[in-house]
Amino acid sequence: MTTALYDIPGPRTRRRHLFYGLAASAVIIALVAWIIFLLFDTGQFVAVKWNPFTYEGIQELLLRGLGNTLKAFAYAAVLSLALGAVLATGRLSEHRALRWVSTLVVEFFRAMPVLVMIFFVYVALKVEPLPALVTGLTLYNGSVLAEVFRSGVNSVERGQREAAYSLGMRKTQVMTHVLVPQGVRAMLPAIISQLVVALKDTSLGFLITYDEFLHAGKLIASNLNYGLPFIPVVMVISPIYIGLCMLLSWFANWVSKRQKRNPKVEAVEVAAAEPGPLLPGGHQPPTA
Repeated sequence: MTTALYDIPGPRTRRRHLFYGLAASAVIIALVAWIIFLLFDTGQFVAVKWNPFTYEGIQELLLRGLGNTLKAFAYAAVLSLALGAVLATGRLSEHRALRWVSTLVVEFFRAMPVLVMIFFVYVALKVEPLPALVTGLTLYNGSVLAEVFRSGVNSVERGQREAAYSLGMRKTQVMTHVLVPQGVRAMLPAIISQLVVALKDTSLGFLITYDEFLHAGKLIASNLNYGLPFIPVVMVISPIYIGLCMLLSWFANWVSKRQKRNPKVEAVEVAAAEPGPLLPGGHQPPTA
């Protein structure tokens, strides 16, 4: 028995897939067990290395660093989305000069390492750590998001655009009422992925002495005389970073589900799927 896309696996194939799955699981479990053994063997779980995290001062330092990380991310995310929208609009413009300038800006800042931009703003322009970090993140991520927005808009079928223009809609109306609502679904995974990159890149702030989460962890490790590596600090900070990224992904899924239930988006899709009335009064033309 077959489907339109692939053959249904037979008994031998299912057994082979089961073997592969069990073998891969065994390898992963063995690797995790080996890492845990190394952590115990090097004394990373001794009480003296974990007791400091019960101190109120260290907890406040970590919370303050986390708050600064979230503040930098919030600024960078909002400004990156705004910059990306502006640059994408420029790249989609019918005016050649504006399109060329926008393309030059996007390609330049996409090619520049984000750390170089942060250092340039901080050292050359003598800006405070937070504005320098946010500026570097905004320029890089905004340029990447501009391409995401442009690709999302261009992914909508050409007939949608032509149908909207034929109804007398202006370009702004076509963009806001037809193209963007349908393109958002294609854009959303890439947008969230880039925002996760921006969240992780806030850790570069410790290189310019910005008191973010990683910088707080470094202060704790260096002042407690741990000796390298600072495994306990990493084991505290890493799950929080991972949790923030997972929370951001969950938020993206929530937004995507709400958008699917959005009446405006459904109306656009229905209008795109079904032919509209061609005669005044909402009547279809007679068929032969």
